[in-house]
Amino acid sequence: MDALIIIPILLLSVIIHEVAHGYVAYRCGDPTAYYQGRLTLNPLPHIDLMGTVILPALLIITNAPLLIGWAKPVPVNPYNFRNTKRDHLLVSLAGIGANICLALLCTIAYGLYMNLFPNLPARDAVVILFNYGIRINVLLAVFNCMPIPPLDGSWVLYHLLPAPLATAYRRLYPFGFILLVVLLVSNVLQLVMVPVYKGIIGLLQQVLQAVIA
Repeated sequence: MDALIIIPILLLSVIIHEVAHGYVAYRCGDPTAYYQGRLTLNPLPHIDLMGTVILPALLIITNAPLLIGWAKPVPVNPYNFRNTKRDHLLVSLAGIGANICLALLCTIAYGLYMNLFPNLPARDAVVILFNYGIRINVLLAVFNCMPIPPLDGSWVLYHLLPAPLATAYRRLYPFGFILLVVLLVSNVLQLVMVPVYKGIIGLLQQVLQAVIA
C-alpha cells in the first residue's frame, strides 16, 4: 500500500526539483532546458534509470532508513547567464528550494486536512500521502545539500569558495559518483543527513501544530 503512495510522490518530487533548476536557468537567461522540452511535469523526459528507477526500488525493497533518488539533470549552459556566478548559484539552489517548498506545502495541507477531519484513522490514505510528501521532500533537500559532486550542494560550495580552492575542489568531480556510493553504502551519508533531516522535520512539526491550532 505504502509503496503505491511513495513511488508517485518520489517521482513527482524529483521531477519538480529538476524543473525548478530549468525554470530558474530560463529566468536567468539560459533557454536550454526550455528548448529541450524539460520544463514539463511529464515524467518521460526526466526519468534516469539509476536515480529514478533502480536506486529507489532497491531502497524500498530493502526497507532502507533513507529514501532518495534523482531525475535526469536538466541541461544548463552557464554561458547564457546574465551574471554567471550569481545565476549558477541560484540555479543550484532552486531544486533544494523546490523540495523545501513542497514539504512546507504538504505540512500546511496536512494541518488544514486535520482541521477539517479531526477524527481520522491512523492509516488514513490522505494522511499517509501528506506524511510521505513531507518526509521525502525533506530527505531530497538534505541529500542534495551534501557537497558531493554532482549534487547541488557541490555546485553551491564551488561557487562560494575562493578561486584557488574552487579549482582544487573541482578536481573531485570525476570521482563524485563513486564517493557518493561509498558514503551511502558505508552509512556515513546517513550519519550526516539524519540529524539535519530531524531538525527540519522538527521545524515543520511546529508549523503543523500552528496550523492545527
